[in-house]
Amino acid sequence: MSDSIKIGISHGDINGIGYEVILKTLADTRISELCTPIIYGSPKVVAYHRKALNLPEYNINRARNVEECLVRKPNIINCLGEDIHVELGKSSAHAGECAVIALEKAVDDLKNNKIDALITAPINKQNIQSEKFNYPGHTEYLKNVLGANEVLMLMVNDLMRIGVVAGHVPISKVSETITVETLLKKLKILNISLQRDFGIRKPKIAVFGLNPHSGDHGVIGNEEQNIIIPALEKANAEGILAMGPFAADGFFSSEGYKKFDGILAMYHDQGLTPFKALDMDSGVNFTAGMNFIRTSPAHGTAYDIAGTNTANPDSFRHALYLAIDVYKNRLNHKEFTKEPLKNVDLSSFHNGADNPADMGQRYR
Repeated sequence: MSDSIKIGISHGDINGIGYEVILKTLADTRISELCTPIIYGSPKVVAYHRKALNLPEYNINRARNVEECLVRKPNIINCLGEDIHVELGKSSAHAGECAVIALEKAVDDLKNNKIDALITAPINKQNIQSEKFNYPGHTEYLKNVLGANEVLMLMVNDLMRIGVVAGHVPISKVSETITVETLLKKLKILNISLQRDFGIRKPKIAVFGLNPHSGDHGVIGNEEQNIIIPALEKANAEGILAMGPFAADGFFSSEGYKKFDGILAMYHDQGLTPFKALDMDSGVNFTAGMNFIRTSPAHGTAYDIAGTNTANPDSFRHALYLAIDVYKNRLNHKEFTKEPLKNVDLSSFHNGADNPADMGQRYR
């Protein structure tokens, strides 16, 4: 294939809205001017969804492998046999199995540099569980399979970039997940990702507290005093412009997110609730910290609207755009720094930046 950016797409749950948002996105011929899209899925399932949704037809090249894909044309690699049962709007073990098969094939091609980036359509975290897949979600699976030391789930939209320390973790276990070491790792990943993946030379990062009102100086919890502030001071000493801890409610109500390049929330809903409330349609899930590029739409399988032709493809479209942008930004960063692309190295936190050791205090 030519130098066209090859974007792999794992089809996700065949009973949800994954195929709908994929097909609606690739119907725009301008997409193929930007990249070569390659769906890992089933032509039979494509035909089923097109008919059920009454979507207009356009040509999708059928290929057995990446080498047979047509440049700057939509392609599909058949990962499944003919015995496929689509049940729109329903969770099934069969749908979970189909999702795993396509994901494995796509990730294998990603590992072997046959594709340049991967977009994962939504899966059902329950029906996908099996001996092959025993993870809370895509992020944890990719971290393990792709050999990353640590990763960060980074949610990106037109308003903000927000990562979470405790991702798919029960709320009862969040506090034990928050340690100085973990915070430093996540801040290092976020800082490097903002530089390498988003082209921001010297990122400013806002860090949230864990407790209401950031603990009110120890009145409502002491994690801020004992863990978060010491982590910020260490990060500042290593040249990371991390500020806080901020109370999440006041931060968003005062539009503080407009003043920072990145945000680090302590747990899933603390970051994702305002993220989705403010701008869900352009939201993208990006896995930071890997030398491989993976994005995903911010929504789930949406069984309740599957088959109704009402799914909004904007989030998936933005996931595709972000994958292309990150690929280009990494090429520019590599050319500028002359550094080979690799997973984020957490053995040292020094990144050569100026040392703002007192910055955390000034912004608390």
